[in-house]
Amino acid sequence: MPIPTNFSSPTRVTAKNRAFAQIQEWIIDGTLQPKEKLNDADLAQALGVSRTPIREALQLLNVQGFVEMFPGVGTQVTSVNKEDINKILPPLGVLQALAAELATPVISQESIDSLREINTKFAEAIKKGDFYSALKQDEHFHNIIVENAQNQYITNSISNLQAHVLRLYFHQSIILTNDSIQEHEAILQAFENKNKEKAASLARKNWIRAIDEFYAEQKEK
Repeated sequence: MPIPTNFSSPTRVTAKNRAFAQIQEWIIDGTLQPKEKLNDADLAQALGVSRTPIREALQLLNVQGFVEMFPGVGTQVTSVNKEDINKILPPLGVLQALAAELATPVISQESIDSLREINTKFAEAIKKGDFYSALKQDEHFHNIIVENAQNQYITNSISNLQAHVLRLYFHQSIILTNDSIQEHEAILQAFENKNKEKAASLARKNWIRAIDEFYAEQKEK
């Protein structure tokens, strides 16, 4: 199990949370491959913590579907099924729609202006073919909307699903296109018009469309 040594560690977080965040990141970006067996002693040494927070982090990753734990046998990274896009994006789209609906009455013009700047950076990244940067800008865009919804239960649920979306991106299931640029702007216009129904509908469409794009690309292969 090769473990990187040149990674940065966040400060002022518990050992368990730091271990969880780093191991999850390695699973998402493919540093730790699907079906790869995980050794808690090796992970503890790499992260500079004891085995207890590693085990706690692995238990949480197990609950969230990133690892599988087999009592008396060991722990391994879960497999990636590209067609899980059908299971992940519909509930994520519903939650994002709800977040947009809740955000509409309270979001400030300052936040809307910041979202437009992010969408501009998103468009530039798409144009350059820098899809990873585009993905991070897209994530930032939607996270601001979720923050404005001011509902921690929605935030926590979206965070877990979003992590799986990132993993699907690294396994070539998520495709970013120019259509999202116009959809983002339409959402912002709905915010400005205080039209929560339209904002919600557009937000859901923005996420669900990725399913059709995935299957369209599969047909072309």
